[in-house]
Amino acid sequence: MILSIAVALLSLGIACKKDANVANGRSLTAGPIHSCGDSIISGVITSNLFLDSCKVYKLSGIVYVSNNATLTISKGALIQGIKGTPGGTLVITRGAKLIAAGTQGSPILFTSDQASPASGDWGGIVLLGKADINQGDSAQVEGIGQFPAASIYYGGTVNTDNSGVLTYVRIEYAGYELSVDNELNGLTLAGVGSGTTIHHVEVYKAKDDAFEFFGGTVSASYLIAYHPLDDMFDFDNGYTGTINYALGVSDPTRADKSQSNGIECDNLASGDSTKTPITRPVINHMTIIGQPNAAAASITNGAPSGIGRYGRGAHFRRSARFDVKNSIFMGFLTGISLDGGLGNTPCTFASGASVLDNNLVHAFATASTPYAPFTIENGSPCLTSMQFYNMVLPLNSDYTGTNPNAGINLVSPFMVSYFPAATSDARTFAAGAFTWGGVDWTAGFGRFN
Repeated sequence: MILSIAVALLSLGIACKKDANVANGRSLTAGPIHSCGDSIISGVITSNLFLDSCKVYKLSGIVYVSNNATLTISKGALIQGIKGTPGGTLVITRGAKLIAAGTQGSPILFTSDQASPASGDWGGIVLLGKADINQGDSAQVEGIGQFPAASIYYGGTVNTDNSGVLTYVRIEYAGYELSVDNELNGLTLAGVGSGTTIHHVEVYKAKDDAFEFFGGTVSASYLIAYHPLDDMFDFDNGYTGTINYALGVSDPTRADKSQSNGIECDNLASGDSTKTPITRPVINHMTIIGQPNAAAASITNGAPSGIGRYGRGAHFRRSARFDVKNSIFMGFLTGISLDGGLGNTPCTFASGASVLDNNLVHAFATASTPYAPFTIENGSPCLTSMQFYNMVLPLNSDYTGTNPNAGINLVSPFMVSYFPAATSDARTFAAGAFTWGGVDWTAGFGRFN
């Protein structure tokens, strides 16, 4: 009997061993074997819960963590969203926490439960915090719908609020469109405070944006937005955090009907510049990769809608401000655009409230947009495209022409190699998400196929 128990314990230890394996036909670096059975999670979690790494946990419908509870997920764990409308979704409400601390050797994977997964199979991850937004504390997060099972309000006055930890995490095939402009993203961060820890997170094949920041003060680093349908990084509702080292790669097979951008940045949808805090992301060392040629960047009939289009490397509008340094944008018809409609984004740049410094910006210039790398759209009472171009050119570098990588010269940005070449402006100016001779910070959790 004692021997039987010992053998059983040994077998369990082997079953839960961390090692290289395959899930849904895809390798997971040093992930778990998942031999301890499956477990379905649904409804509202109101007390602390720990998810071990040797089970496969499946999210059924919208799952809420509420009542100041903490959901802790073991390194190497596999969490699957059950396909549906919207499919499995994880919502961390105000006051609750998600502790998902993966490591480079044992990342955490959130993905679809389907053998042949597709973008939008499940709803993604939503963190709701108590930090400042420009809509008071009465905003409800997008994409959930009426009659939620727990509170979906976000925002407040606690800028140091802590919603938990996300490290070495990959989020695949998430996102859901409840209605037009009312969607769940791969990772939604709404009113999340600076006490939250986020680094080494990839969002892969999201149906809407990869990352969207609705206000809040959280900072994040080492982010990958790979092939989202809509925007790679979206900032609005008074977001004032910092993004250090981030990579965004456009999907060559599909584009959104609302235009797919590298960055989309608003203060409010109304353009109101009196609502504070004013959206002002600080972005340092970001690389945004669009399309390899002008024909691809110019489509107006892209899948899946039949009217999908690619937009801009970065689109700042509706009274948003920004501080963007040491970054690379390439492969769009327009590089960085300041939009004069619904707000005073160009005017605040002219006043010095926004910053562009040491950025390498390419655009496929055309006759209608002669200053396409740095452009004013929809007019401006205080700054023209030519004035904008002359202001930014001494501090930044612009590139036009048929080859978006000419001069910038990353090793092979349209074939998954984003480091600077030995001879390149990217190396000379130390711009982009990866530096010459630097460490590949995507190793262990990033996926590029």
